[in-house]
Amino acid sequence: MAADFPMLPKDAATLLKQGTVIPAHPLALKPTGHVDSKRQRALSRYYLAAGAGGLAVGVHTTQFAIRQHDGMLACVLELAADVVREQAQSSAVTRLMVAGICGQTSQAVTEARLARRHSYHLGLLSLTAYRNHSEDLILQHCQEVAREIPLFGFYLQPSVGGRILSFDFWRRFAEIPNLMAIKIAPFNRYQTLDVMRAVAESDRWDQITLYTGNDDAIVFDLLSQYEFQIGGSLRKLHFAGGLLGHWSCWTKCAVDLWQRCRQAATLAEQSNWRDLMVLAHQVTDMNAAIFDSANNFRGCIPGILTVLQQQGLLANTLCLDSAEKLSPGQANEIARVRSAYPHLIDDSFVADNLQQWLSD
Repeated sequence: MAADFPMLPKDAATLLKQGTVIPAHPLALKPTGHVDSKRQRALSRYYLAAGAGGLAVGVHTTQFAIRQHDGMLACVLELAADVVREQAQSSAVTRLMVAGICGQTSQAVTEARLARRHSYHLGLLSLTAYRNHSEDLILQHCQEVAREIPLFGFYLQPSVGGRILSFDFWRRFAEIPNLMAIKIAPFNRYQTLDVMRAVAESDRWDQITLYTGNDDAIVFDLLSQYEFQIGGSLRKLHFAGGLLGHWSCWTKCAVDLWQRCRQAATLAEQSNWRDLMVLAHQVTDMNAAIFDSANNFRGCIPGILTVLQQQGLLANTLCLDSAEKLSPGQANEIARVRSAYPHLIDDSFVADNLQQWLSD
C-alpha cells in the first residue's frame, strides 16, 4: 500500500519536479585519512553559492569506500546537512538533500534510516551489490528500501560498477509509489531510451522526474525531449536537471549552462541551439579529461579532486584507496581543457569567495 512508503515534503517535491543542478559531493581528506571537515564544508558552501539546488552525498564521487571506515558515512552526511541548515538561517530557499544508499537490503535499509535521521529527502539507490542477482530480487530490495526513504533511482554505468538492467525492470521499478526521480547514467543512448520508454508506459509517468547522469552527454540530455504514443495519447518526457560528478567542479558554470538549456527548450529561445551544440561537445571534451575516459574512467575521482585542488577548495587529491590516482597523461589533458574552454571554468568565482567558504 502507498501508505507504507514515506513521501517527500511538498517544497522538496516541487523543486525536484521543476529540475535543478545537483553536484555529486566529493570527499575531502586529511593526510591521516580522516575527513577534512573544514574543506568538506567549504565544498558544500561552494555548491550552494554557485546556485546548486541540492547536494548528493555518499555517492560514487564521495567514494563508496567510506563505508569501510567506521562513522565516515555518517560524518559526511552530517557535515553537508549542517551547511544546508546554516544556509537556511539566512534564506528560505529549499535545497534537495540526496543520500547515496548502497549494499544489500540490510545495509541499504540501515543507510536509509541514517539519511532520514540527518534530514535527507531522497536515497540515490545504487545496485552495485546486485551485479549477479535476478531482477525480481533487485525489485524486492528496492521496495524494502523505499519503505524507509523516497527513492531516487540510479542506472549506473557498468564501467564503474553498474550493470545492465532490462526495460522490464525499469517498467516495474516505476510503479514503486515513492520513486520520485531516476538518474539515468548508463553512458549509452539505447539504455537511456529503455528507461525513458519504461517511465512513459507507467501509470506514474508524470510523477517521476528524470535527471541526467550521462556525464558524456550532459547538454544533449538537457535539450532532449522524448515523445511516446501510449494508449492513444502523447506522453512527453525530458531531463529536468542533472545529478552529476562532472558538476562537482566548475559548478557555477554548470548552473549557468543548465539555465541556458532550460531557456533553449522553449520555442522563444531555439535560436540559441547552434551555440549550445558547440558547447555540448566542449563539455564532453572536458568530461573526457576529468573522468579519464581514455583509461576506462580509472582516474575519474582523482580528476575531480585535481580541479578542486587547483582552485584551492581542496588541500590535496588523496583518495581512500591510495592506488586511486591520475592516469598517465591525465594531468596534461586537464590542463588542455582548462586552456581551451575558459568560458566553462569558474576559477574567479571561487577565488573571490574561497576564504569565506573556508571560514568556520
